[in-house]
Amino acid sequence: MGIEERRERERSARKLNIVRAARKLFYEKEFKDVTVAHIAKKAELSKGAVYLYFKSKEEIYGQILLSELDKTYNVALSSLRNEQSAQKMLIAFAEIYIDTFLKDRESFRKIMTFMLQTDHLNLSENLNQSLIKSANKTMDIVGTILQRGVEEREFPPNLDIWQSRNIIWGMLNGIISLYLFSGKEVSREKVIKSMIRAGLNHLVEGTKTSTKQKKAICA
Repeated sequence: MGIEERRERERSARKLNIVRAARKLFYEKEFKDVTVAHIAKKAELSKGAVYLYFKSKEEIYGQILLSELDKTYNVALSSLRNEQSAQKMLIAFAEIYIDTFLKDRESFRKIMTFMLQTDHLNLSENLNQSLIKSANKTMDIVGTILQRGVEEREFPPNLDIWQSRNIIWGMLNGIISLYLFSGKEVSREKVIKSMIRAGLNHLVEGTKTSTKQKKAICA
């Protein structure tokens, strides 16, 4: 291994150490209560050393969020790797999404904080756009499933993919937010999955009913 390659590995390792230390702090405290000095202490580095790798705590926080969003996307992709109906694929996606955040509730909290309070985080425009793009990748999986359902004639041809995608996304995050941090631990997973499954079934059946009614009116 050459000297430059060794140095690059050391830089990567130190940067990862900073991110890991910051992640622990951001999970323990609110964003506003964490400083670069706190992160440096947790990473056992000087404050100046942290600034060699990151311009601000906002940039560190953004990198953590990007990592979480990319992880969610990669896990959720598995819902596309089957030959089930689009309706069952939507349920598979939802359950994968739920399981991801049941295992890491603080990750869900941080992602929701970004989506709902973007302006308060004071992220750079480039970083903010990267985060939005990353979040949209996961949302687009839902759109892909819906499109497949239309192509296979499981869903009506006039289904508004973009609107339906956003409705499902909002329902998922809304129900998870409602129950993830409240209620009985022993029944939490069952309640969340049951409600989301019912919501998806109602949505799918609603699109089919709407199409039948339109055909009846035109007949």
